[in-house]
Amino acid sequence: MRRDTPSKPLAIIVAVGRDNAIGRRNDLIRHLPGDLKRFRELTTGHTVIMGRRTWESLPNRPLPGRRNIVVSRNRSYIAEGAERADSLREALTMASSDPMPYVIGGGIIYKEALPLATHLFLTTLDADTPDADTFFPPLDMNEWEETFRSEAMQNKEGEEFRFVNLTRR
Repeated sequence: MRRDTPSKPLAIIVAVGRDNAIGRRNDLIRHLPGDLKRFRELTTGHTVIMGRRTWESLPNRPLPGRRNIVVSRNRSYIAEGAERADSLREALTMASSDPMPYVIGGGIIYKEALPLATHLFLTTLDADTPDADTFFPPLDMNEWEETFRSEAMQNKEGEEFRFVNLTRR
């Protein structure tokens, strides 16, 4: 995958299953308390950029302590408590004062943001989700360097997951 400019830091944060699944029926594939805590710790104080469906899936919105930008081509769409951008590029321009904005989903936004991303904060779940309907794009690991890998943890179903940080080479 070709890396586009700009080279300004841009992070993607995502929980992904072994099959690259990230969602089903407009929800996460799993609710992992440790993952949600990490998400909050990493993104608080930063700009979070998301698509409309991700915004609408949030149980409490806007996400507190963060600047929320919702990408929607519908110019009349109102995301109460957030700002709206027509495109990812516009959202990135709006977030230009943030030293590390975070793209938080969903699948379409992730696909568009991946060539621009400089950092990936992954929660990798060692499980498949047969009924998943949203997927993270495949990664070319030749483009990424692993900078952190946590010890394996288990969710209440006994599935292993871990936190993995990647930086673009």
